[in-house]
Amino acid sequence: MENSHSPIEQLRSVVKQLWDELSPAERAVCQFLVSAAPEQILFSSAQELGTASGTSNATVIRTMQRLGFGGLPGLKRALAGEFTSAVAPDVRLRQRISHVGHDLSAIWTRVFDEARERLDHCHRLYDAEAFQRAIEVMAHASSVLVYGVGASEPAARYFALKLGRRGHRARAVSATGFALADDLLSLGHGEAVVIFQPGRKLRELTVLIDRAHAVGAGVILISDELGGTFADRVDAVLAAPHTPTGISAEPLTGIIVADALLLALDSVDETRSVEHSHQLTALREQLLGPRIR
Repeated sequence: MENSHSPIEQLRSVVKQLWDELSPAERAVCQFLVSAAPEQILFSSAQELGTASGTSNATVIRTMQRLGFGGLPGLKRALAGEFTSAVAPDVRLRQRISHVGHDLSAIWTRVFDEARERLDHCHRLYDAEAFQRAIEVMAHASSVLVYGVGASEPAARYFALKLGRRGHRARAVSATGFALADDLLSLGHGEAVVIFQPGRKLRELTVLIDRAHAVGAGVILISDELGGTFADRVDAVLAAPHTPTGISAEPLTGIIVADALLLALDSVDETRSVEHSHQLTALREQLLGPRIR
């Protein structure tokens, strides 16, 4: 697909190429998508698009996979780039509110629908080899630097906290600009760097990865759009689709990927995880003190 074409034009081109291979239901989905406004697709769930096209949410998801988007979040991500650059944030917010409406039950359902779509998409993007490499890098690391800025900072801090509770030396870093230099200075050989960054190619990422290479530290990138950019410069890339609409939390999939890494590390070194969990419980009991009856 040519980068000079808009996402909708790219979608039409792919549909035209694959038309003869599509089922009648998949064609119905495609016919609706190529005629719909980008914001309608962006703010709709698979269920809503299935209803609008006279098909089902499963057919919508299957069609997106056939077209090479991996799922509905993949198409939304493609549309979101042009949409967010052309439409001011306050206008996007009004459109989001307008699409969802004022039905509180519908709002509740819409948030869960998008979260489910993102998690399902993340599950489908699982790369067994990359996941294994990430576990190997972390299991043998003397310490872990977890980096995340902005909306990714909560995932980084969560991961570092959970690693510490399992007996892994870990620190969360969210500095940018000159302030990051102090954290980079302390990075050493045999450590691991875990980066949570969905899509924006920050200069800090390049400097951080360069520093990791210079000192001999492993690097794991948890991202949505940057995997291809840094794939040949990191040890493992794990996919964590972000939200193109802002309806569900940005760090949602990153935290789920972190949970998968944590459980895998538990299985690799069960003794350390169990022992430190026991110590944590004992310390908490000491801090609580005797119960007052």
